[in-house]
Amino acid sequence: MLSTTANAATYFVDRHINEGRGDKTAFIEAETGRTLTYSGLAEGSAHLAGALTRAGIRPEERAAVLVLDQIEFPQIFFGALKAGVVPVPMNTLLATPVYDAILRDSRAAILFVSAPLWDVVAPAVAGNPYIRQVVMIGGAATGTTPYLDLIADAPAQDTAEVSGDEVAFWLYSSGSTGQPKGVAHIHSALQATSDTYGAQVLGIREDDVVLSAAKFFFAYGLGNALTFPLSVGATTVLFTGRPTPPSMISTITAQKPTIFCGVPTLFAAMVAEMDRSGAPDAPLRLCISAGEALPEDVGNRWEKHTGVEILDGVGSTEMLHIFLSNQAGDVAYGTSGVAVPGYELRLVDENGQEVGAGEVGELLVNGASAANCYWNQRDKSRSTFEGVWTRTGDKYERREDGRLVYCGRTDDMFKVSGIWLSPFEVEGALVDHPQVLEAAVVAHRDEDGLEKPKAFVVLQSGEGDQALRDALKDHVKSKIGLWKYPRWIEVVEELPKTATGKIQRFKLRESV
Repeated sequence: MLSTTANAATYFVDRHINEGRGDKTAFIEAETGRTLTYSGLAEGSAHLAGALTRAGIRPEERAAVLVLDQIEFPQIFFGALKAGVVPVPMNTLLATPVYDAILRDSRAAILFVSAPLWDVVAPAVAGNPYIRQVVMIGGAATGTTPYLDLIADAPAQDTAEVSGDEVAFWLYSSGSTGQPKGVAHIHSALQATSDTYGAQVLGIREDDVVLSAAKFFFAYGLGNALTFPLSVGATTVLFTGRPTPPSMISTITAQKPTIFCGVPTLFAAMVAEMDRSGAPDAPLRLCISAGEALPEDVGNRWEKHTGVEILDGVGSTEMLHIFLSNQAGDVAYGTSGVAVPGYELRLVDENGQEVGAGEVGELLVNGASAANCYWNQRDKSRSTFEGVWTRTGDKYERREDGRLVYCGRTDDMFKVSGIWLSPFEVEGALVDHPQVLEAAVVAHRDEDGLEKPKAFVVLQSGEGDQALRDALKDHVKSKIGLWKYPRWIEVVEELPKTATGKIQRFKLRESV
């Protein structure tokens, strides 16, 4: 039997009114000061649901959401859920051809777009055969409907009755290894992440103020800024712009969050900024990191500056949030920690057999937040979702103490002198050098056709010379072993990354 209470909007939005939080601020925009209360979210999402129905958008049709981190986003997201429509948050930093591919792949019937993003998506909309209406937030353009006009006089619609197993929303994978894939998630998955990581690792509280550098369109950011705060009635600070080190430090100082959620690249750059200008003045009690493994040196330097731990963890779009993490008061930088309560983990070899301590295997995870499938990619779905287990494509080593150490993506690992090498281990050693800000390592064939490590490094300052390259090679040898050092080192201005901060090593492999 279908149940209204199985709709994720009931738990994350509507129940707060009955529990007396209607007047509390749920979201505040850091740049503009605009706020949205819990009653405003409940009412706004109900009217948005009514507007969708009035516009002829039917249950189970897709609503593409190309919206910045602003207070309209949660109203649209939960308004769609209340209407039984499937919201599809889209990466706000993509190029027109990728938007065209996602809009056609999802067959979205309606597109919500923030005005500053219209120019890049407009050419994709022009030839799209599925989109029946475009709704613009904060502006106007020919052929679009202003957001305020869409919801004007729209009836407040009751929350749709759904099954907890019903598809609620899609996210498109970040594309660190190629084109993004549509990942379908069910209603109950949202609460599964808040009941596990949110409650038992993050320990989110009603009096918390959360700031996430990762955006709503990123599974990690959706949990940080939407699911976890709304699970307990906390407050989220929204930052619409690009999260640069100065902007994040000033926002932390101004907004006084108690929890800050970042990614390794940003933490590394913020630490470098703090070396020059000092730490922000804020009541931080906890920080978290995901997206890629956090270098040990970055974690130690952050804690030295702020006095606050970073809980480095691992999640994925397919699992919706973090399932492997360090724990508060029990952080071991350089490791990804242990399984989040509620999840099971396995490390297996190429034959699917469990590997022992000190050995490297692919990480498989079992948990209630797993996605249903990849949309229209049956073979990929079957190879990734194997019964209750989801293949992550990540290689890990299990230490004797049970903690897992990241070794790289399955596609990133390669053998040197017949021994498996983890690019991340070499990258960590390089980043440990005071002149290196970031590093990425890939396989490159030498004159004999044998694979050896090649490093791409971003320096703290300067262009680098042969003396520095030699010093970096010696540094790696002394840190992790003579045979693991990069035979070639190329200094670059920046590394190719997805919008969520993951290094796109496949692009570096193509360049060599």
